[in-house]
Amino acid sequence: MKNRIVNQISALYLGDEVQMHNGVASCINQKYAVNKLTVQFDRVLGNGEADPKHHGGLDRVLHHFPREHYGQYRRWDMMSSFKDAPAMGENISTVGLNESQVNIGDIIQIGDVTLQVTQPRSPCFKLNLQFGHPEFALAMQKSKMCGWFYRVLSEGDIANDDAIYLVDRLSDISIAHAMKIYFLPEFDAKQYQQLLQCPGLAQSWVDSLTRRISHQSIEDWQMRLYGKAE
Repeated sequence: MKNRIVNQISALYLGDEVQMHNGVASCINQKYAVNKLTVQFDRVLGNGEADPKHHGGLDRVLHHFPREHYGQYRRWDMMSSFKDAPAMGENISTVGLNESQVNIGDIIQIGDVTLQVTQPRSPCFKLNLQFGHPEFALAMQKSKMCGWFYRVLSEGDIANDDAIYLVDRLSDISIAHAMKIYFLPEFDAKQYQQLLQCPGLAQSWVDSLTRRISHQSIEDWQMRLYGKAE
């Protein structure tokens, strides 16, 4: 199976300059448009993360975010000022591909590069600071308009005019469905187990779901969503 799912990329972005943003170190506003990404197994050349513990790593080498989501967030008045790509810190921007069409574990071919979808973006309080709204991260969590991450299976270049192909589908759980399961308001071991069965799921999500099942409880989300404990 090799199906073209987006005819052309809207834009590619990278940047590695770290600046303080509302008191928090971040690279999110330092991304700029490029004609090509040179992708290695552990990084995109010229791209960096200010917080490698929660961003980047082998399961999150590339961040893909649908361009049209910016318009929806603006319509919901979730931005204090006009922002567009790459304000989410994304590397790949497209129109016509969203979280209901991409599944955990999908093998994706873009240019020379083979990728695997690993997880949705877990929204955190830095998005509240970025967009000037105290509940932006919560809105992303609820709407599932979050984008997704890739691990790299084969290195190479991604160009602006490359098409995106689905090479293989290994699970029936979409990014949107994964968000729904992971952020259920109440503990649900059965659904966690379903998500854990997805080949390619990011190790951080595997660890988190395994801890929940072991402890029979959900971790506190206040620090992630708001930057402070409840």
